[in-house]
Amino acid sequence: MTPPDASSPGPQQPDLTGRAREQVDLLVVGGGPAALAAATGYREHGGQGTVLLVSDDDSPPYLRPPLSKDYLRGETEECELAIEPPSTFDDADIELRLDIMVTALDAGERTAMLADGSRITYGTCVLATGAAPRPLPVPGADDPRVAYLRSLDSARTLRTAAGNARSAVVVGSGFIGCEAAASLARRGLAVTVVSAEELPQQARLGPEVGERIAGWLRDEGVSLLGGVEVEAIEDARLVRIAGRDPVRGDLVLVAGGVDPQSTLAAVAEADIEHDRVVVDEHMRTSVPGLLAAGDVAYARNATAGRHLVVEHWGEADAMGGIAGATAAGADTSWVRAPGFWTVVGDHTLKYVAWGDGFDATEFVDHGEGAFTAWYSSDGVIVGVATHQADEDHERGTALVEKGSAAP
Repeated sequence: MTPPDASSPGPQQPDLTGRAREQVDLLVVGGGPAALAAATGYREHGGQGTVLLVSDDDSPPYLRPPLSKDYLRGETEECELAIEPPSTFDDADIELRLDIMVTALDAGERTAMLADGSRITYGTCVLATGAAPRPLPVPGADDPRVAYLRSLDSARTLRTAAGNARSAVVVGSGFIGCEAAASLARRGLAVTVVSAEELPQQARLGPEVGERIAGWLRDEGVSLLGGVEVEAIEDARLVRIAGRDPVRGDLVLVAGGVDPQSTLAAVAEADIEHDRVVVDEHMRTSVPGLLAAGDVAYARNATAGRHLVVEHWGEADAMGGIAGATAAGADTSWVRAPGFWTVVGDHTLKYVAWGDGFDATEFVDHGEGAFTAWYSSDGVIVGVATHQADEDHERGTALVEKGSAAP
């Protein structure tokens, strides 16, 4: 089924220069889970038009969570990372074009410009451009030898560097930073985590959970230096810290958050908030024929009744599927509470939350390392984090979605 606002042109027509201009029914921009889910979701919901997925990555869509864990540790190889086998694209009649950027969008003309100068006219476009690692705003952080982890290519470089290193400094104590720090330690490196937060993920999860994550890192042999300000990185090895002695490592990894890649949407004059593309629960932007999904989207969750900032793998996949269904003319909405799992060493933390703040936490210690943290706002449960407490995770998901009173 073709969406009501999608055009259905022939395969090619000349542009004003006389050059052939390619035409597709659905153009998907991006190479992550949201992009793949958009393309396959379109087919699964009856979309019969031509589909083109354009990615600036050099590999077909792959699993990114292992990049900071088992792939970095050398336990998983690249051939095991593909989200879908190569035959999926042929079977679903999805054209995959890799290692090329979409450089501009003309939403009025529904035309995309590629880096090689070619133009593609689309009926519907899904932007699934994701987010890029946020550069650390200090001298020396832009040295190409300083590692940032986003793509498989960057993970290859980091894994090779880790094989030749004895020590590492990880700047940032978010989930990528903590996962990578534990993985590097398991490779035998002496690892120090340097962070502005006193405890890992304290702002998101509270001090009780932050202290548990800190303990997991210490158990892996990772040293923690929290509540500090990085002033500079020298020679890609020396991390200077305000008021303290510098920390040195054979490699330095910056894991300081991400910046949504919303430039194309801004050029197309779509509404932008929090540097993300504003979309409704169907992933529609303010521009006809243009949808967005994944980390780049500021999407309305129909159950929450508000827009949310989400940077989870599962939600990228879910939003992408909804965008593809919408492009095919189906009526689907984002309704589930967002959540994720993170693995630090041998410990798995499960988290479900609306993610836009809480004013109270109830921490329940179940003994033998298991715990549950309940997060509430104005007496209503808005999140739950668990370790070895799967029943609470399942129950908490339902309570968050129902807007139940805090226990």
